[in-house]
Amino acid sequence: MILATAVLTKVAEWFSAAHKIVPRPSTIYLIHLLLVALLILIATSIYLAHRPRNVYLVDYTCFRPSSNFRFPKATSVEHARLSPLLDDSTANFIASIHERSGMGDQTYFPPVVMHMEPYCALAEARTEAELVVFSVIDDLLAKTCINLDGVGVLITNCSLFCPVPSIADMIVNRYKLRGDLRVMNLSGMACSASVTAVGLASNTLQFMPWGSYALVVSTEIIGPCYYVGNNRSMQLSNILFRMGGVAKLLSTSRSKARFRLGHFTRTNTAASNIAYKCVYQEEDEKGNIGVALSKDLMAVARDALINNITATAPLVLPPSELFKFWLFCMAKKVLHWRKIRPHIPNFCAAFDHFCIHVGGPAVITSVQHGLSLSDKHVEPSRMTLHRFGNQSTSSIWYELAYIEAKGRMKKGNRVWMIGFGAGYECNTVGWMCIQPSSCEDGPWADYIDRYPVDLSNKV
Repeated sequence: MILATAVLTKVAEWFSAAHKIVPRPSTIYLIHLLLVALLILIATSIYLAHRPRNVYLVDYTCFRPSSNFRFPKATSVEHARLSPLLDDSTANFIASIHERSGMGDQTYFPPVVMHMEPYCALAEARTEAELVVFSVIDDLLAKTCINLDGVGVLITNCSLFCPVPSIADMIVNRYKLRGDLRVMNLSGMACSASVTAVGLASNTLQFMPWGSYALVVSTEIIGPCYYVGNNRSMQLSNILFRMGGVAKLLSTSRSKARFRLGHFTRTNTAASNIAYKCVYQEEDEKGNIGVALSKDLMAVARDALINNITATAPLVLPPSELFKFWLFCMAKKVLHWRKIRPHIPNFCAAFDHFCIHVGGPAVITSVQHGLSLSDKHVEPSRMTLHRFGNQSTSSIWYELAYIEAKGRMKKGNRVWMIGFGAGYECNTVGWMCIQPSSCEDGPWADYIDRYPVDLSNKV
């Protein structure tokens, strides 16, 4: 009896001690809530740390050539007829292409190629590069008023002029940029490189401190790549290409930003020999270097655009258009409709404005018909070609400036830039407007009231 009483007493003491150690139900619930909150906080921190940051276009500026560089079509034809380097058939070809080029008489050439026998040495090419590049950067810095110490990334692109030191180092030396700057100098990518540079800047900014700036400068230096022979496929670049350049400032900070970067899609078809050779730098039979444009160019560009559209559609289309696009793709695959023309979605449902590379009137018309765009949608492209010619990699930015100069850009509007380039590449990028421009001092400032012009009888 005494032993049983002792056992019961010990058990009672044990339960009493256990009751003090084990929390009450309310305490357990509080611990669970704290643990859940802690897990949510950790998961949110990991997500925010690894999620891609938004990238913004703070602002951009386009090169405005002096009137001294104006090169009317009549002057170009006269030079061709008087040049001792060109035969009569080449001069007639140049005159014929000018009539159908869609270009006006306000386009610009560097002075070094305005002579009867153009010659561009390294010094003249550097002078042209400094004129264009430093001008657009000076204008951009005056426009944005940023501290240069905040620029952590510098990207330049120029296809055919690649001096040593590079154009990027030329900029670093002129503006005394910081020593740990991430510098990239792109070459050989032709007219699509400006879009490529934007994508590269966006990717690089993901690994920079928040709020860093990326300065992107795009141009094509005309002098070193001017062709002086009689090969017609190489003369086309002389007829269409003109001076131009643009500087863009990107950042992960929304402060003072004017556009937010959306999608970026890059399509490279260089694995195909036909695509690889359709824009090709080579020597003619007399050893003159030039860029030859193949007769397959339009077909290659069309295929590259279709591939790019296929990759871009799921990123930008609203659900209704995306469903139609998906349904057609499935039907084609199941029913083996190989000869049926691919279904092109209605991209007007995703974008308000289009900036199509001004490769020429045929390029603009082909993209217009391929995407079922209205004349209003391609007006910026046609007017840029007429006013400035084909400015290679920077032309799409002159088109954006045209839209803004016309007062058509509204907050929330979406813009689709389409660039084509050697390789062959089709690169596209989307933007959403955050703040329309309030500045009228752009490349169109003195001429916007004259546009649009009627080109129906000139193309």
